[in-house]
Order: sequence, then C-alpha cells, then structure tokens
Amino acid sequence: MMSTTDIPLRELKKAKNKIALYEAALSLMQDRMFSQVMLEDICRTAEISKVTFFKFFQRKEDLLLYFMRIWLTKRMIEVETEGMHGLQAFRHLLSSVVEEHGVRPGMMPSLISFLAELNMQPSMPELSQAEVALLFPGNEERGATSPNMYQIFRDWIAADFQAGKLRQGIEIEAAVQICFTVFYGAFLTSQLYGPNADIASVYETHLGLLEV
Repeated sequence: MMSTTDIPLRELKKAKNKIALYEAALSLMQDRMFSQVMLEDICRTAEISKVTFFKFFQRKEDLLLYFMRIWLTKRMIEVETEGMHGLQAFRHLLSSVVEEHGVRPGMMPSLISFLAELNMQPSMPELSQAEVALLFPGNEERGATSPNMYQIFRDWIAADFQAGKLRQGIEIEAAVQICFTVFYGAFLTSQLYGPNADIASVYETHLGLLEV
C-alpha cells in the first residue's frame, strides 16, 4: 500500500493541483448547473492557471467524469466495507445520489445531460498513484481500480438472481438495463414533479420492477 510519503513531491504537487481544480468546481456548483460554472471561476477559486487546467483536463466537462470516478469509487468502498450485496448495495448507491442532490442539485442533471449529449456511458478516468493516495487514504488498492458501472450492476444483479430475489421472468441482462434506467431515468422522472419531489420514493417505485 503506497502512502503520500512514498510519492515524489513533483507528482504529489501535480495531484494536489488537479484535485484543487475538482474541489473548486464542486464548491461553485452548490447553487447552479455545471454549464453555469465558468472555467475562469474554477481556476480563480483553485488559484491555478488555465494553462495548468488544460494539462489535467481536455475540457471543462471532463470534471464531471472526474467527479463520477471519485464518487462511484467512494460508494464502492462503502459497499465493500459494510458488506452490502445485490439490490441492498444498489439502494445504497441511490441513497447517495439523493444525498448528493441535497448538496449540489445541479450535479446529477449536469452529468446526465453531458452523457446524453455524447451518447455514452461514463468512461472513468484513470488516477495517478498520487491522486489515489490523496483521495482514498487507507483504501488505495480499491481506489486504484477504475469502476465499471455495467460490471458493478451485473455483479449485484447476479447475486440476487442466484438468491431468487428477483421478480420471476426477469433475466440478468434485462435487470441490468433496468438498473441503468432506474439510476438515470428515475432521477429525471422525479424532477418532473418539481424541485421538492421525493426522489427516494421514485427510486423505490422503480425498484419494484425488479424485486419479488
């Protein structure tokens, strides 16, 4: 397990600057959508130049993928630490979306909009050893592994499928598709009911499509 004391100072400084830009973007998103956050404001808040920004990210929107990488990795560490499995683990992921929405209401809509525009699932960026050490102290091994949402969902679904906890007639691949629909689509559905909609309740309604 590598600690920050094992990492060259130059690499550590680069990682700190990159994370500072990410944290600056998060701080500016507390009351707005990501599209309303200006790159100049991110760099000014982080006290890092735009030239340095583009050494780390090809475009401002790459910060959304960086967020997804860090956020999902933290959730996976929590799931493993608590020994969660199947839809129990999926529920934890969804409850974390609800919590994130309470802090930064614009994050999830911004991420979904960005992914829809590019017609893609998030391609998780790789992290340097320095970034992993700074972001996931004590969990460097897990933090170094880039999460794959499809494989995560499939593993969870397969566990409940084998345990007979899924609704009869639903195959694993179809259930995985439903997981993606719930993760992204149920959130958008909840927004149709206004800013004070009970997102957790909408998630539970959709999870009923999977469970016995």
